Amino acid sequence: MFGLFKKPKLVKLRGLSENKKYGIAATSLKELLKKGCKMLQVPLPGSRICLYEDGTEVTEDYFKNLAVNAELVLLTKDQNWKGFVCDIGFLLGFSDRHADILIESAQDLLMDEHSEKRRKILRDLLHNLKDNSEVEEREEDEDWFQGIESRFKTKSAYMRFNCENRIRGYMKDVDGYASNIQSAKVQRQYKEIVDCMVEKLKSAKHNGCYFDRKEKEPNRLCTKEGWFSCQGAFDQEKCSSLHSINPYGNREGRILFSTWNLDHRIEKRRTIIPALARALRSHKSSDINWEYFYRLLFTHENLKLVHIVCHKKSTHDLLCDSRKIYKQKKKRK
Repeated sequence: MFGLFKKPKLVKLRGLSENKKYGIAATSLKELLKKGCKMLQVPLPGSRICLYEDGTEVTEDYFKNLAVNAELVLLTKDQNWKGFVCDIGFLLGFSDRHADILIESAQDLLMDEHSEKRRKILRDLLHNLKDNSEVEEREEDEDWFQGIESRFKTKSAYMRFNCENRIRGYMKDVDGYASNIQSAKVQRQYKEIVDCMVEKLKSAKHNGCYFDRKEKEPNRLCTKEGWFSCQGAFDQEKCSSLHSINPYGNREGRILFSTWNLDHRIEKRRTIIPALARALRSHKSSDINWEYFYRLLFTHENLKLVHIVCHKKSTHDLLCDSRKIYKQKKKRK
């Protein structure tokens, strides 16, 4: 007799693609389905209830063990729910015209959220939503250009300069190594090769194209919108963390991008430059395949764009290809 007076269980129920939740009290799954279908105005036949978290379908026995205020989703006959990841799918499907609404909602949530982990997620979301990457000119996004010399009128021009600066830094390291060479003869031969590299690098405009989204696809390391993807540590095929960034989007993204590295797989200071100097001890500069060294030092043949987390500073233990160090002698006919 006492079974007739079961204590109702309070749950939070929502429909598919709906944000609004309804608090419903029910003593059984059957009763919950009936009340839920009426509340959400959906047909009862074929309807079922799943856990919001992972999409597990709730049975009558499972209902008995539900926690108070459990979050549930009511599905009609042809609907599916795979858990909260579905909400991410809906979020990614938002059109640009909904972005302002999304930003406002995220800001409201951030003000009320006390969990530091969730606050970080919301801050990251807001950072990426406040994206102004579609504009290029200085007057269209003055905030992006804060702290940048007035001579730069477009984002692409500055990003190109940024890359050129990095490559110039590599050339400075190459040129500076000459003072470490004891033999005057070898040093002279070394400087001859450096001069050749300098001229080639000038003609290539210091490979500034790598960061310039206006460049053609084979020449740039980003999408036409300005998104860069981490290429993974020197000893990995790709980035397992799927790091990505768009420095064109906002000032914070531009500043954070400065922490990303153009990392030499075969190391510049430990391996490439010393290998070039050693080769000149027994060969003239005219015998050296200096363009091979050039590619290792200054091009994406050996450079990988990596997030700071994927930048391993330990010894790479990769060597130059001995078959490519010297020019191949032409065979006599």
